[in-house]
Amino acid sequence: MSCKLGVNIDHIATIREARKIDEPDPIHAAVIAELAGAHGITVHLRGDRRHIKERDVEILKEIVKTRLNIEMAATEEMKNIALRVKPHMVTLVPENPGEVTTTGGLDVVGNEEKIRNFITALADEGIKASIFIDPVMEQIEKSFEIGCRTIEINTARYSDLTPIDLENCGRESKEEYEIIKEVAEKSYKMGIEVLAGHGLNYRNVTPIAKIEYISELNIGHSIIARASLVGLERAVREMLELLN
Repeated sequence: MSCKLGVNIDHIATIREARKIDEPDPIHAAVIAELAGAHGITVHLRGDRRHIKERDVEILKEIVKTRLNIEMAATEEMKNIALRVKPHMVTLVPENPGEVTTTGGLDVVGNEEKIRNFITALADEGIKASIFIDPVMEQIEKSFEIGCRTIEINTARYSDLTPIDLENCGRESKEEYEIIKEVAEKSYKMGIEVLAGHGLNYRNVTPIAKIEYISELNIGHSIIARASLVGLERAVREMLELLN
């Protein structure tokens, strides 16, 4: 079975916010990505609203035909937005002031009660919950314990260690790949749907996509960077070819 692709369109909004005007519109980007074959659209609604705005997620909920996944911190503000917008899925992520991008997986063990309450509130409204998480079984087992049945494995370390294809990288790169593979298998066998993402690009994505226990990858920056040179439709199609 081919690995699915969720396209993160945050950085379309980043370009928009560079001039504080109304283009490029992430709504248009979502339509193009879906027409190119993307299986879902992902956005991160940050507390500081640095790129994606509430208006964006409200419109995306209406126009996305595949699946809208909103990444957000496990705060009361974000929970209220999720319950109002009702996306297809919410992925809980850590969020730190001043960070350039998400720097690690969510600490479920250290925030068990808050995350459990958030997931329960989503479930009561029929919203699927996922957790962005490091490839650490203790964290994944705790996620399962509090009722989460979907996770997104953080591939940041693999991506950092694998700037080119896996075969031409060092021992640490291959070890990290094996960790992800083992954790994905164990999670899948527990009854968890396994997604993955963060830092993946056109050079290092194929080995991750070949892990049979991972059903979908969420990729943003690399696709948008490629789109700036060849167009978004082609960039999405090229990534899909590598996944398949």
